[in-house]
Amino acid sequence: MFLEVESNLNCESSVFLRFKEVSPPLPITHIKVYDRLPQGEWCSVTGWCEDTEQPLCTVFAQKVEDSGAGIATLIFGGPYGIRLKLEQNAEAWDLESDQQWGEPYLLLSGDGDIRYV
Repeated sequence: MFLEVESNLNCESSVFLRFKEVSPPLPITHIKVYDRLPQGEWCSVTGWCEDTEQPLCTVFAQKVEDSGAGIATLIFGGPYGIRLKLEQNAEAWDLESDQQWGEPYLLLSGDGDIRYV
């Protein structure tokens, strides 16, 4: 599988990566991130695409081979990456919000920190 994310307002980084798929992609709604707290925080996640009227799209988790980690879980969305906000944040998805952030993709060590649809 190839993962390509263009530089955009959601995430400045552009990436073009290749992964060997180990499982089919499955849609997800939340992931746990450990950026601020050691115990982690659940975040809502959505994919971001180029459609300015309807930029939201499905986010997927897929097991892939990663040269540095063995088997990992790739979290990916649209051509503009994924967007996250803390689970308790009820505001609408918005590129202008300082309570939300974008990533081109995430690579997790397992799927225990993922909520599937």
